[in-house]
Amino acid sequence: MSSETDHGNAQSQPRTALVTGGTSGIGRAIANKLVDAGFHVFVTGRRQAELDTLVDELGDAITAVRGDVASVEDLDAVYAAIAQRGTGLDLVVANAGGGTFATLEDLDPEAYDQTFATNVRGTVFTVQKALPLLNAQASIVTIGSTSASRATAAFGVYSASKAAVRQFSRVWAIELAPRGIRVNTVTPGPTETPGLAGLASDPAESRALLDQEAGRVPLQRLGRPSEIADAVLFLASPQAGFITGTELFVDGGESQV
Repeated sequence: MSSETDHGNAQSQPRTALVTGGTSGIGRAIANKLVDAGFHVFVTGRRQAELDTLVDELGDAITAVRGDVASVEDLDAVYAAIAQRGTGLDLVVANAGGGTFATLEDLDPEAYDQTFATNVRGTVFTVQKALPLLNAQASIVTIGSTSASRATAAFGVYSASKAAVRQFSRVWAIELAPRGIRVNTVTPGPTETPGLAGLASDPAESRALLDQEAGRVPLQRLGRPSEIADAVLFLASPQAGFITGTELFVDGGESQV
């Protein structure tokens, strides 16, 4: 299937995006921003109730497809739904991810496999399976982490998985450049999301964790999901037409100064 021929009429339609893991936190903020910018947005998530809530709030501009990015079969169902719409894809945001704390001594194979299955396998095959549907001048944005470029005790598996995502994005930028498709990574710093708060075991520990993370940022606060979404929207826009293979840090200076 050729994106340049089969989806040639897509430019007369609202642009179409896919956001994986889009029911909360950064993913949800990205979906909101894209709808505001006129995209029709396909959103994936593992919990149907949260997908239903998103559709209720954002209406017909959202198509929600339940699925786990670590499952190739679930990804096939996602892309079947996108293909049925008939407008191809202008933007893929590989956002789904997560991790847990575990030192090298405490790490078990199941936790290792789960993190890499979601963060790396899920990202790789989300992007691979999008290729037949990508329109000319489409954009791919992967979501990285400042953890990939610094060391945090007990966070090695997550850090390594995000380093892998960053390196894949570099390679894909070269491979897809002949099609005019740009690939970039948005790298958030500590951001106030349920995922970050959920790394702690109770509300008191959660508040302490958030305060600790904010204290490491030169701007002395956590990022807002909408700020990460703004960066994604920029990379999807014509204003970023000469940007590919880059890593855009949205981290309050945490890893830069």
